Amino acid sequence: MSDATMKAIVCDAFEEPDMLAVRSGVAVPQAAPGHLLIRVHVAGVSFVDMLIASGRYQFKPQLPFTPGSEFAGVVEQVGEGVEGFAPGDRVVASAFTGGFSQYALAAAQSVTRLPDAIDFETATVFRVNYTTALFALKQRGLLKPGETLLVLGAGGGIGIAAIEIGKLMGATVIAAASTEEKRVYALSRGADHALDPQADNFRDELKRLTGGKGVDVIVDPVGGDLSELAFRSIAWEGRHLVIGYAAGSIPKLPLNLTLLKGAEVRGVDIAQVPRRAPATGQENLAQLFGWIVEGKLKPEPGVVYPFEKAGEAMAALMERRALGKLLLRID
Repeated sequence: MSDATMKAIVCDAFEEPDMLAVRSGVAVPQAAPGHLLIRVHVAGVSFVDMLIASGRYQFKPQLPFTPGSEFAGVVEQVGEGVEGFAPGDRVVASAFTGGFSQYALAAAQSVTRLPDAIDFETATVFRVNYTTALFALKQRGLLKPGETLLVLGAGGGIGIAAIEIGKLMGATVIAAASTEEKRVYALSRGADHALDPQADNFRDELKRLTGGKGVDVIVDPVGGDLSELAFRSIAWEGRHLVIGYAAGSIPKLPLNLTLLKGAEVRGVDIAQVPRRAPATGQENLAQLFGWIVEGKLKPEPGVVYPFEKAGEAMAALMERRALGKLLLRID
């Protein structure tokens, strides 16, 4: 495919993500050693993609580049040294960039073959959000049946995944979301309670719902001022799981609160799992696949946009209008 071209979103400069547009005539990459070339059918749209495209992420790709960090499709080429994959395999993958295109490269260790029962949309919804939520709750949060889980940013992709997995793990789930629409959506996806974190009685309601004990585990992809507000309502020996900073600012949590609460702040970085804990990653994927095939877990996209409307999808994230996981239909 050395002379083949494709459609892709190409960033020649870091710019506001809602300006992204599809470009034709882009050269199709070749499968490098240790990599797979994948014909992309569906790509996920994430907050990280938005940060990368605008140049606000902690690591900046070399210009020009194609954004898109999670995608599903069919293996087109297998690079030198790769075993266990063949052209035609249905897969889901993650990469730093490249997914918003008809063909994308991914390192073999970041690619997973899909069971026949799982379609591309389902796979892309769970690839990052659900693996992150399970790793957070199971390995980092040590969530136990009967505990109370507070999910911040509950209307977003990570939040919805945490709600559904938290319920499967036997927790009582309290969703915190900024709009009535998002709170209703969180309840429809399994949350037991839904609160407005901007309300004056937010902490009073958390106290009431937990019988004065406080919440055992906090899933926090939001950051900002909400992090400290939530941590002040954590239970003795609670676990606050830091996943991201969708609010746009890194919280400054007074460390004396960890002493007073006997509680912990734990980081959750799913990107490091393939390198640092590959067995854990495979174990969690197997559990997620099992739940999906058994019908216990049903990852569903919030909105599926056509490829040409990638800018609209990014704008929905920027303006915090998104409900659940946003996808791009590439094929």
